[in-house]
Order: sequence, then C-alpha cells, then structure tokens
Amino acid sequence: MENIFRIIVCIKQVPGTTEIKINPETNTLVREGIETVINPFDTYAIEEGVRIKERMQQSGSEAEVTAITMGPAQSESILREAISLGADKAILLSDRAFAGADTWATALTLKNAVKKLEGWRLIILGKQTLDGDTGQVGPELAHMLNIPFIGYASSIEHISGQKITVKRLAEDRYETFEVRLPAAISVGKDINVPRVPSLRGKLKAKNETIPVLNIADLSMDEKDAGLSGSYTQVIKIFTPKHVYEVKMIEGSPDEQAEELFTKLKQLNIV
Repeated sequence: MENIFRIIVCIKQVPGTTEIKINPETNTLVREGIETVINPFDTYAIEEGVRIKERMQQSGSEAEVTAITMGPAQSESILREAISLGADKAILLSDRAFAGADTWATALTLKNAVKKLEGWRLIILGKQTLDGDTGQVGPELAHMLNIPFIGYASSIEHISGQKITVKRLAEDRYETFEVRLPAAISVGKDINVPRVPSLRGKLKAKNETIPVLNIADLSMDEKDAGLSGSYTQVIKIFTPKHVYEVKMIEGSPDEQAEELFTKLKQLNIV
C-alpha cells in the first residue's frame, strides 16, 4: 500500500447559469435555488487524474485518485459525480467558517486538507473557475505546500514515481517542463476529452461514503478561514449603467457625411 501513487484533484461547484445573483449585503454569490455543476475546467482535471491512474496501472503500478472540494453540504453531489467519472475517493470540506473565502483562504484550507492525506504525489486543478475566474488557487496552493507548479498543462509527456514532464502551450510556442514530485499542475480543455460516467461508476458513486471535514478537523483557526482569513474582499458589486445618446443628422447625404466626420474627429475616433 505504501507504493500507491496518490493523485489529488481539487474541484469546485459553480452556478450552472450565467444569470448569477449577488447578495447585496455580503457581496457573495447567492447559491440557493440555482442549479450547480462541476466547474467545467475541473472535469478535465478529473479526467487527467483518472488517465494517469490508468496509465500507471497498465505499467503494473498502483494508483489512486481522490477528489476534494470546499463548499456547502450540497457540494457532495459533484464529488459523487467525480467518483462516477473514475475517482476512487472524495472528501468534502464544509463549515460555515469557510464561507466567503477568497483564493488565498481557499488555498490555505485546501493545504490543510492535503496535509491530512498521506503519500500524495500529484495535485491537479482546473486552470480557473467560472465564478471567480482568477486562476490563483493552484499556484497559491503549490506555494503553501512548497512544491513545483506548472500552469495550463496541455499534455503529460511522462510521469514516474519521482518526476513529471509536462508540455504546455504558450502564446506562440510549446514549453516543456520536468519537475520533481510531489508537484501541482493546472489543466485546460486542450489536455483531453472527459469521459461520460459508466454504470459501474454511477453505482459506486451512489454507495460511496464521503467524509466531511470541518475547520476543527483541519486544525485551523477561524481567523484564517473564510472571510476572516481573506486578504481580498469584495466591497461592492454592481452592473454598470450604459448611457447612449442618439442624434439624428439632417441634411443632404454630403452634409450628413461631413457632420458625421466632424463628430467622429471630435471624439478622436478618426
């Protein structure tokens, strides 16, 4: 059992709609009554974790994938979906003290959860979430764990018990990195095509017991979690007002064109 290559996949539950509502008092997302889904980029992280596991099993090594998420009780549903997609285990981090966390407080909570697990070699995350869209949790988590981080991975070229070689697409070229394990990577949709759940996977997900860890289980102080532990806070969220002024130009076509050209010059458009 000591030789099991353990992979952790960090996922998040996000609103399954573009019509996101904000609580005007707390400036946090209103999640009640809104359909939620696995963050789309995280489905690629799950798939890559399962593919690495399968690759290692084919070579005669044991591997295991554990999905972790931080969120309210209903976040359990995406963990079960992760299991149906091939993850072996799942852990839910849920406590009212975790609410309102920014990327730093989220990464710190995940770090404390990862520290509770033994023998892990690789952490995989989606490159960003649809609700926050920052792409910061992955590198922050790696920094806190003092491990290498490679963002925007497009393929895993090689992986062993000691090293991983990752290729990623930059603006005008591919870059290849080799780092020692343990390490963390983030992935986008160019790395694979996620599978659909199998019947066996769905049955396993339905019957799996998912442990729930709270702030005491992670040995954290409340001042370091949620809003209290966040270095950044949303002060105000509002929809900007768009004011349009419409003016009809009279006269002949030549006069209209001349006046339009004059107005555009005044606005420094031409």
